[in-house]
This record gives sequence, structure tokens and C-alpha cells, in this order.
Amino acid sequence: MNWWTLFWLAITLAALLLLERWIHRHLQGVMLLLTGDSEIAVVLYALPLLPGILLHEMSHALTALLLGVRVGGISIRPKRAGQRVQLGFVPIEKTDAVRASLIGLAPLLTGSAVILLIGYQVFGVQQLETAFATGNLANAITSILNALKARDAWIWAYLIFAVGNTMLPSRSDRQPWRPVLIFLFALGLLIWIAGLGPTIIDSLQIPLTAALRWLTTVCTIIIAIDVVFFLIIALTEKLLERAKGMQVEY
Repeated sequence: MNWWTLFWLAITLAALLLLERWIHRHLQGVMLLLTGDSEIAVVLYALPLLPGILLHEMSHALTALLLGVRVGGISIRPKRAGQRVQLGFVPIEKTDAVRASLIGLAPLLTGSAVILLIGYQVFGVQQLETAFATGNLANAITSILNALKARDAWIWAYLIFAVGNTMLPSRSDRQPWRPVLIFLFALGLLIWIAGLGPTIIDSLQIPLTAALRWLTTVCTIIIAIDVVFFLIIALTEKLLERAKGMQVEY
């Protein structure tokens, strides 16, 4: 196991969660300042994230169908659910915890695949990975500048922004995970007690390391794009606050 990769994944995932939370809250704030109407602001807030919302709900629906679970019509109309905003919804037949967990996890997997595809095919992320791995700062800077010169770079960056900020499992997506995680933990404990733990870890080391590296790459790509949109949203919010003489309380 590459512990450095695991550590970097933890750091990037924590940063991504903080950035995503800030972006969702302040994007709503910008729309509220623009319209002065909380209901219209919710709809406008969802519009920039629409490609990601659609991918999120379609991932749920297609995974459910593949697992033999019936689904209803997909809704991408945002609505308030208490203190939260529900950006989309697809009714899914009640099923066992394993299938429900896989359905809940689907948007993270499909979103990661889409972002990796854009990163490697459009922005040449593999060159940046090599530069960082070898510690060559000059090549890293060159790779970033080349990525910015990619054809339709801003369109692809926007797609990463929309998908990356809607692919994480929601609270309802995570509800079935607890019994599955408890079972997996208990199974892992029994395997370790039986003395099979080191053998299994050795056999899974290569695929686990690859999965961690890909997930870390996805988080890093999203953070790089989110920082740009963070600055745009923050600047827009400050300008609107000055123009309207009001401030949104979060």
C-alpha cells in the first residue's frame, strides 16, 4: 500500500468537501442577491450545475435498472427540503442494503470516470502526474500552461465543475451504507483473525493503489477547477453586495 497516496487522498478529499460546501452555499447567495427571491434563487442556483445533476440522477436510475430495481421518472427540478436544497430526485423501489448502497454510490463512480476522461483526453493530466512524480517543477508548470491552451478549455473546465460538485453521495444516498460497512468490517476482522489478512492485502495491493491514485487524481482535478470558480463566485458576490448594499448571512 502506498501510504503517501492514501495521505494525499485524505488531504484532497477534505479540501474538496470544504470547497464544495462553500461553492453550493455562496452560489445560492449570489443568486439570492441577484433576484431578491429565495425560490427563484434556488432555481437559478441549480442551472450552472445542471449537467452534473442530470448525470447524478441518471447514474442512480441506470444502476438501479441494471440491478433489477424499478425506478420512476427522473426529476431535475430543485426544491427545498427543510434547510437543504434537493437538486434532483429519482424514485427507486425499496431494495436490500447491498443494492441500495451500490445505487447510492453510482454517481461518484460515473462522475469520477467522466472527470478522468476529460482530464486525460483534454487537459493531459498524465503529463502533470509524471512531472509531480519526478519532482520536475518546470515540467509541471509547462503542463499546466499547456492544459490551459487546450481547445475549448473553459467549456471542459465548466463540465468538470458541474459534475465534480454534484457527484458526491447525498445524505439519502449514504443511508443504506451503515449495515454494509458494518458487515464488511466484521468480515475483514474475521479474515484478519484467521491469518489471511496479509495474503489478501498483498493480492489486492496493485488494484487498490491504482484505485487510490485515480481517486486522488479526480479530487485534484476538481480542486484545481473549483479554485477558479471559487474566485469568480467570491468576486461576483462582493460586487453584488456593494451594488445592492446588502449581505447574505450564511
